[in-house]
Amino acid sequence: MRILSFITALLLTSCKEAPEKEQTLAQEAQSTASGGTEIIIETSMGSIKAQLHEDTAPLSVKNFLSYVDEGFYDGTIFHRVISNFMIQGGGFEISGSTPKQKKSKGPIRNESQVSRKNTRGTLAMARLNDPHSASNQFYINVQDNPSLDFPNHGGGYAVFGEVTEGMEIVDKIKEVKTHSAPMLSLVGTLYKVNESNDVPIAPVLIQSIRRVVKTDQ
Repeated sequence: MRILSFITALLLTSCKEAPEKEQTLAQEAQSTASGGTEIIIETSMGSIKAQLHEDTAPLSVKNFLSYVDEGFYDGTIFHRVISNFMIQGGGFEISGSTPKQKKSKGPIRNESQVSRKNTRGTLAMARLNDPHSASNQFYINVQDNPSLDFPNHGGGYAVFGEVTEGMEIVDKIKEVKTHSAPMLSLVGTLYKVNESNDVPIAPVLIQSIRRVVKTDQ
């Protein structure tokens, strides 16, 4: 009787777990089929829509979205623009007439070894010389930049998304006039004035970055 009871309980448990497992697999399949999270970058020059790569850069996407959901990027600027390379932003805001760096949460692990390539229209994490120093700043490639891919002398630049609409806005931004200008950069907890190249003369504002809310058809 005890053996029969055990077998009956096992069968009931298996029957209960099967629908739950099927439901989980269905959710994962739906997530994969629908692609990654979509975002809208509203700039002073127009809107840019992008899809994020949770499949190949999950840590970078999670980090980026944590800033997005907090409204961190609202009021920041594209502070570095190179017309035949990329446009970089997300780390500085305008303080008076001088760009001032915002404090980040800290660095994340570099996923460039498994992320996609730095091709035109992709979003990637900006960083310092340390491969694992990316935090809040990102850039959009305006051309294919294979030199930024792994291994790049010890670590490439992790791609975590791609533009799906509004590449013409990216191309407008890349053509703005730039100059060398002072910027307030964080060194530890203190601000230091640094002269930076490729700073837009007229600030290109990131008004907001938001998730695209998908509605059922």
